[in-house]
Amino acid sequence: MKTNGIIRSFLFAPGNHARRVEKAFTLDADAVILDLEDAVPVEEKILSRKRVIEALSKPHKPYGYIRINGYDTEFCKNDISEIVGPWLDGIVLPKAETSETIEQVALKISEAEKKASLPSNSIELLPILETAKGIENANEIAAASDRICRLAFGGGDYTLDLNYIWNSDEEVLSYARSKIGHACRIANISPPIDTVVLEINDTQRFVNSALSGRNFGFSGKFCIHPSQIPLCNKVFTPDDAEITHARAILSKFEEAKEFGSASVQLDGHFIDYAIVKKAQRIIALKEELGRRSSKN
Repeated sequence: MKTNGIIRSFLFAPGNHARRVEKAFTLDADAVILDLEDAVPVEEKILSRKRVIEALSKPHKPYGYIRINGYDTEFCKNDISEIVGPWLDGIVLPKAETSETIEQVALKISEAEKKASLPSNSIELLPILETAKGIENANEIAAASDRICRLAFGGGDYTLDLNYIWNSDEEVLSYARSKIGHACRIANISPPIDTVVLEINDTQRFVNSALSGRNFGFSGKFCIHPSQIPLCNKVFTPDDAEITHARAILSKFEEAKEFGSASVQLDGHFIDYAIVKKAQRIIALKEELGRRSSKN
């Protein structure tokens, strides 16, 4: 499954809006999600399936995902059966709440893959957890299918479900972020993708939200406006200072090992194997993003 690598930015685009879809694929998002759910009026949902397939069938650099309608709607099963094909990288499932639902959706995708003569498990399934029930079942959902490379968080519906007030400090999202992060780690899948920020003109709020998500171990974020993409990519890419510090840690640790020690101090901070592994992870992420950039 080619989507199981690093994806920092997912840009949503309404599947029924040809101009926005076309523009989305010219931007620097790592992945584009063509939406058949919230962004599309009921009377246009069926017709929009054909439109998103046409868009994904054209050459494009970002990964191509489609957000289908919820499993409890009349559209979900036909969304899956009609959109699966060689043009598709992943299916985004909104309001995922149980492992049983994941299993049923995964089965429908398998049937559609077979019908389209695609290799088994070639399509990623990306569940969005955005209700109290979904958050509490995060561990079971993360482990419910081999198609799942990561989980995602939807803060809007989550705070609506619980009648929370979603302030800029995002304190009310802490529990959900923690649960989702733990679930991904326990299931041994990639780190999760963080929620959208609805205030598209508030740059600082988006940056602060992205930093908060990164602090909770998230590796990327949903974007709903093109202006959010560069902000997102920057937050989830190690900067020069991080790389310099990581390299200093590794150098100092190797130096200490030569003298028979497995612990050392750098600038007043204690360094042990956990700190070294984190430094290695930062450098590996930067190198992987560099390789991807050179290919493009």
